[in-house]
Amino acid sequence: MANIHFIGGEKGGVGKSLTSRVLAQYMIDREIPFLGFDTDRSHPALMRFYAGYASPVVMDGQEALDVVVEAAAEVPDRRILVDLAAQTHAPLVQWMDDAGVVDMAGDLGLRIFYWHVMDSGRDSVDLLEKLLDRFGASVQYVLVRNQVRGNDFSALEASGQQQRAVDMGAKVVSMKKLNEGVISKIDAGSSSFWKAKTPQEPNNGGLGLMDRQRVKMWLKDVYSELDSIGI
Repeated sequence: MANIHFIGGEKGGVGKSLTSRVLAQYMIDREIPFLGFDTDRSHPALMRFYAGYASPVVMDGQEALDVVVEAAAEVPDRRILVDLAAQTHAPLVQWMDDAGVVDMAGDLGLRIFYWHVMDSGRDSVDLLEKLLDRFGASVQYVLVRNQVRGNDFSALEASGQQQRAVDMGAKVVSMKKLNEGVISKIDAGSSSFWKAKTPQEPNNGGLGLMDRQRVKMWLKDVYSELDSIGI
């Protein structure tokens, strides 16, 4: 059964692209076949860091995302990873409605996952509520509590929206904070996480021995979270 993974969160700066990059590296390391699509015109992270595994998608028409479903149907054992740019919720909903994507996915044996990447702010909670109101239990959710952007998720827990999502079958994963200096070096070198953690790889952003160790330990923790939910 093919899985389509939409990595969203609607607002900018919550860590959608970072999550997409981690998922790409996870699938590479776990030898899971996948194909990535990048919808961000200005900062296409998958195209920048994992160019050999991704293609651009410009969401400027109702048919723009058709290629996602077609790619999933073409190779059923391949995962499809879609890095959604900020402010793409409305065109995504319109496309899913107009094309009957949920019904079609059921007919084709596809599973649709929406990864809602969250920081610790109230906006992420409100956007989650909007997402659940719109799609209900028609898609499978993964809530990503991104500690890179803050680690106090009491507003989320108090809102009842996390429990509401869990009651719909959602999985919850936490992504710990990685040293900002390390992230800056990785980004400056346009390095994949493989290059960042591997000493013999060139162009790893000038990461030192301890920096690479931090990346390894961080990935180990994130991978443990991902292993627990299955992809």
